[in-house]
Amino acid sequence: MNSQILRCASPALVGIAAALMSLSACAPRALEVAPVSTETESSWETLFDGATLDLWRGFQKDHIPSGWSVKDAVIYCAGTNGGDLITKGQWQNFDLELEWKISEAGNSGIMYRVVEVHGAPYLTGPEMQVLDDDAHPDAANDASHLSGAAYDLYAPAEDATKPAGEWNSSRILVDGTHVEHWLNGVKVVEYELFSEEWNQRVENSKWAKEPDYGRMAMGHIALQDHGDEVWYRNVRIKRLPDTQ
Repeated sequence: MNSQILRCASPALVGIAAALMSLSACAPRALEVAPVSTETESSWETLFDGATLDLWRGFQKDHIPSGWSVKDAVIYCAGTNGGDLITKGQWQNFDLELEWKISEAGNSGIMYRVVEVHGAPYLTGPEMQVLDDDAHPDAANDASHLSGAAYDLYAPAEDATKPAGEWNSSRILVDGTHVEHWLNGVKVVEYELFSEEWNQRVENSKWAKEPDYGRMAMGHIALQDHGDEVWYRNVRIKRLPDTQ
């Protein structure tokens, strides 16, 4: 209400308007709050219900490998080198969220677009590294081996890792050739599959002689048994539209 309107109003109305204007000036700035998301929980698929591993099996197996179990509503790997765990389902494009914690000096990884044409998941599926950055010797050798890295290709942009024994939240977004790694709310890696930069990095990596590495159009999610204790929970995935 501007001053001209106030002059024409009754004294009572002027008083009410002035009070409302005063309250408005002191009120919290609600308009700065982010808009409510229209996304529904139904768009996400839970990959671990806290009780069973029914949506998982071993890599190149029809059963759960030794060393993997559900313990205290968490996926637990005892670190027996019994084999890697993969989803029964496959995805081309997706948004994956999960939490993990690693044992002291421990090593594991989360791989994606994994297929079973070779002897190990990492021969086809790129890996988000899971590591105790403080105590595992691999951390001191190469920054692209730190937690959150695209293993042996892209180092994390910053250290967002929590110490061994504490829960970390991870997100992997794969949409066509675009890939992002998020760690504890921080985007630590971003790259484009098959770009000139990506091709050059592969040529200078452990995967230089692996013709199918990172080239699968779709595949499984894999959790690595690297011989160390590791825990995973709150695993869910959202399928994104397939790339034409």
